[in-house]
Amino acid sequence: LTRRLVLTEESAERSILDPSSRDDPKFKELQKRLIDWINDELEDERIIVKNLEEDLYDGQVLQKLFEKLSGWRLNVAEVTQSEAGQKQKLQMVLGAANQLLRPHGWDIDWSVDSIHSKNLVAIMSLLVGLAMHFQAPIRLPEHVSVQLVLVKVREERDAFDTLLDHAPDKLNVVRMSLLTFVNKHLNKLNLEVTELESQFADGVYLVLLMGLLEGYFVPLYNFFLTPESFEQKVHNVTFAFELMQDGGLNKPKARPEDVVNLNIKSTLRVLYNLFTKYKDAE
Repeated sequence: LTRRLVLTEESAERSILDPSSRDDPKFKELQKRLIDWINDELEDERIIVKNLEEDLYDGQVLQKLFEKLSGWRLNVAEVTQSEAGQKQKLQMVLGAANQLLRPHGWDIDWSVDSIHSKNLVAIMSLLVGLAMHFQAPIRLPEHVSVQLVLVKVREERDAFDTLLDHAPDKLNVVRMSLLTFVNKHLNKLNLEVTELESQFADGVYLVLLMGLLEGYFVPLYNFFLTPESFEQKVHNVTFAFELMQDGGLNKPKARPEDVVNLNIKSTLRVLYNLFTKYKDAE
């Protein structure tokens, strides 16, 4: 794949397909053959794929395809509408696919985030890998190349950035305010936080805190009350982020993985945003 660099701001990076590559005849032919192959494989499931980006990003079709090809049965929910549920499904499907493909030297050019964000190149790379591994009865066009544009997206700065940049000496005061704030609400469930850095890392307290702040009970089947794996903790934090957005907050700048990995700056930013909105909540 040929890459072209643009927009060199200091910030997060992501690659997108160059618009000119979308119209490349070989690239379009590869898409068509992959779609026809999927539809042939899943004919018994009455699944019809028309667009790889729109039909495969949530993991549902990928799960059915992988199970049909491999004969494995993946232990995931059949249908899920939430972003957290979709990513959890993708995590399972991609984990199983990588387990098969990686030992054969296949480059893993896809991830949960890239496929869920409808990255066409990532989706097609995965499908080509599966088609070749399972010796699909299709002829793939040779020498298909696309150009990716590496985009650097300028991050918006928030109140917490300003606090860190201009008043780092006030950070301890903020910590104490956040500690008082979260305990005021979590104490209602006889829960006590002493370490902001670690006690929110598995997402449980974040989910419960959102329920308390918004005045509803969060059903236990929506999250892992005693998460054991990294994936379960990420699921919890992702779910808490969705509840925050449902409550009218902007999508958190922090990544769920950063909170799980005890990144204190990310954790404090999330709590600070809650404090800003709910500091007067009883």
